[in-house]
Amino acid sequence: MSTLAPTTDGLRRMPGAEGIWALIGADAVVFAILFASFMAERSRNPEIFEAGRQALDMNLGGIDTLILLTSSWTVALAIQAIKRNAVHQVPGLLLAGVLTGVLFMASKVIEYAGTINDGITPATNAFFMWYFTLTGIHLIHVLLGTGLLTFVWARARRGAVNSANLVVPESVASFWHLVDLLWIVLFPLLYLMKAQ
Repeated sequence: MSTLAPTTDGLRRMPGAEGIWALIGADAVVFAILFASFMAERSRNPEIFEAGRQALDMNLGGIDTLILLTSSWTVALAIQAIKRNAVHQVPGLLLAGVLTGVLFMASKVIEYAGTINDGITPATNAFFMWYFTLTGIHLIHVLLGTGLLTFVWARARRGAVNSANLVVPESVASFWHLVDLLWIVLFPLLYLMKAQ
């Protein structure tokens, strides 16, 4: 399935504004550097990183993954509905995306509170410095993405979203899918991969 969207002249184009792809590319490069730095640090301190990984709640991390996958799915369905001009479906689908974004944020706050309540902070060791840094930066992305989805949802409720004006919804959806993709890397990196 092609990621390129058809245009009125039959040509294909990237969904959303061109600038969003520059932002997504730059963001992906920054995260790639962070992931590589995490892996380098982990190779130097495997015992600390393995002990830290085992202290995390893998079930909660898995639930967070399901939440974000569900959110991306509903947002993708909303974009498809816009393209079909099934505008009556769009607000509900986007609201599901917003609510699952809020649910993810609530889950992370609960996880952070439990971790800190156990006396674990970014100063505990190198693993938890990375854990709080990576998940914290990701959480900021979730907050931003949820705000953008809320903006598109509000426009959809007013009837201001249809197949003739896809640029903003597609741009927001593309950013939201990046947020999901980043978590799909973060979850195994922090919660599942055993340090050698």
